[in-house]
Amino acid sequence: MAPVLSLQDAAFAFGNGRDGGARLFSGLSLNVREGEFVSVIGASGSGKSTLFKLIAGLLEPIRGEITLYGEPAPERLGKVGYMPQRDLLLPWRTVMDNCLLPLELTKQGRAADGAAEVRKLLRLFGLEGRENAYPAELSGGMRQRVAFLRTLMTGRPLLLLDEPFGALDAMTKRDLHRWLLGLWDGLDKSVLFITHDLEEAILLSDRIYVMPAAGSGEPMRELQVPLPRPRESGMKYTPECVALRQELEQLFDAQSPIAH
Repeated sequence: MAPVLSLQDAAFAFGNGRDGGARLFSGLSLNVREGEFVSVIGASGSGKSTLFKLIAGLLEPIRGEITLYGEPAPERLGKVGYMPQRDLLLPWRTVMDNCLLPLELTKQGRAADGAAEVRKLLRLFGLEGRENAYPAELSGGMRQRVAFLRTLMTGRPLLLLDEPFGALDAMTKRDLHRWLLGLWDGLDKSVLFITHDLEEAILLSDRIYVMPAAGSGEPMRELQVPLPRPRESGMKYTPECVALRQELEQLFDAQSPIAH
C-alpha cells in the first residue's frame, strides 16, 4: 500500500531564487502510512514548521519530490488538513461557525449536513453545548479541541499538526493527551505531528523522526515506538519507553545549536 505522504530527498533554502539563500535542510526523506501517527522533533530553527509548509503547499522545495495519497503532488494547497501552532479561531464566529469554515471555503457538502457532523464531533470532543460559544469564552484546552475539530472538518485523510499543545500548561496538556489517546482509534486519519515534548512524541506516536541541525545536510533519524495500541498515559514509564526517551534526548541534544 502506498503511503499517504512520501517526501524524498527534499531541500529548502531561504532567499531569492531556487538556490539564492542559505540552505535550511537538504536530503530529507520521510513517509506516513495510512492510519499512522508520526512525530517530528528537532531543535528550534531546524526547519520543522518549514517542512510542514512544504507539505501543505505553502512553500516549494528547491529539490525533491512530495507524493500525496500515492500520486506526485506538485499542487498541494487544500489537499491536507493543517493545524498551525496557534488555534487561529475567528473571534467573531461561534464554535459552530468556526468548525464549518472548511466547508464554506471548499464548498463541500451542505451547511446543514456539516452542522450535524460538527454536533456529533462536539459530543465526541467533550464540547457538547458549546456550539454557540465564542472563542473568548473557552479555555485554552477547549480552543485547541475546537481547532482540531475544524481541521478534521477539512475531510482530508492526512492531518498536519504543528505543536498543537505547545502553548498549554502541563496539566491541560496531559488531559489532552488522555483525550486524544481515547479518540485516536476511531478517527481513521493519518497524522504528522510536530512537538518539542519527547514524552508527548513517545506516548502518541507510532514512529518518530528527528530533524538534523539546520544547514548540516544530514538525513533524518527514524525511531520506532514499541507501544501497542490502544494506549494509556502510564505506558510512558515502561522500560522500553524510558530507553527510547534516553535515545531521543541524545539525538535531540546532538542537534541543538548550543551543543555545537
